[in-house]
Amino acid sequence: MNVLTIVLTTFPSMASTHKRTRSKFWYAAFTDANGRRLKKSTKTTDKKMADKIAHEFESVANKRRTLTQLRRVIGEMSRELLGDDLREPTLREHIEEWLNAKAPSIAPATAVFYRNATSKFLAWLGGRADQEISLITRANIVTFRNERAAVAAPKTVNHEIKVLRMVFRSARKDGIISDNPAEFAETVRDRGGNSARRPFTIPELRAVLDACDDEWKSLVLFGLYTGQRLGDLATLSWANLDLQRQDIRLTTAKTGKRMSIPISEPLQRHILNLPAGDALDAPIHPRAFQTMQRCGKSGGLSNQFANILAAAGLREKKTHRKLGEGRGAKREVIGLSFHSLRHTAVSMMKDAGIPAAAVMEIIGHDSEQMSQHYTHTGREALERAAASLPDLVG
Repeated sequence: MNVLTIVLTTFPSMASTHKRTRSKFWYAAFTDANGRRLKKSTKTTDKKMADKIAHEFESVANKRRTLTQLRRVIGEMSRELLGDDLREPTLREHIEEWLNAKAPSIAPATAVFYRNATSKFLAWLGGRADQEISLITRANIVTFRNERAAVAAPKTVNHEIKVLRMVFRSARKDGIISDNPAEFAETVRDRGGNSARRPFTIPELRAVLDACDDEWKSLVLFGLYTGQRLGDLATLSWANLDLQRQDIRLTTAKTGKRMSIPISEPLQRHILNLPAGDALDAPIHPRAFQTMQRCGKSGGLSNQFANILAAAGLREKKTHRKLGEGRGAKREVIGLSFHSLRHTAVSMMKDAGIPAAAVMEIIGHDSEQMSQHYTHTGREALERAAASLPDLVG
């Protein structure tokens, strides 16, 4: 909770100014026509100007002046006292600044998703995207969510709303807006019933392996015995393997989590039969690695795996068939994908009686709730978890 510096100046109208410990700007506290006590950044470090802005905020609130009048008055005071314009950024400007600030700390694929999600909202807003960010309301967010829910999968819509929450949260943290309009926009409930991914059965796994070439067979086995995502497995090099200690060590692209995964006995046998690379930094799966290098994400590999599933008789050949019209229409949702190997590993370990803490740690689950309930899992427990998976290595 922010500690506030107590009011230094108070007007007869009850408007006042104060500073927050983490902001360089003065904040105005004032009462509106309904008696509500409001707080808003003045976006200035000049105390005299902040006092005038606070007084004007309250005057405007009580007289119900338009936002246009308020901005005009503040702009005039800014030019008078500082010789400069005090201008609130537009939503488009703030999003661009936010994306640039985020880029160094997130994976490239995540950055692409953030940009795509925000671009959809900007396109939906049209000309309003170039107005001040404070003009965006909760009603805008909810309407956008509802229209997207009509043409996109619930999971996609909920991820997009999550990104918008982050955008407006950063604006509020920086003192640009006083409220986050996306904060209380509820998520979309999935009522489809068959859209969730499901684990593979043992016969299905055998059918998939039979439909794979050598490299894809290896990727499937790594996926089953480690529970890791396709993009992380495609970029593994021989340097990630410690066969003496029977460990796979990697840092996940999505969460940046450092993993040390025991190599199960079946996976160990499989690895020993793989053609070794000429150097430690050589990729274990060269074609998949080249695809990741070329595309920067695993979408192309996911499409290849979809064709393998079709060859195994587990789904129709991928045609990108949509359930509606237009670019934003829902795609047909299939229960099986490469990510299902992750669900399979979890399901099989739990069925074998492996404690939830060990299951979550071996696949790198980053649930905050799970981390609150379980402590670090010992190596022996992780080895038991890895050993509980069935032997599908021929």
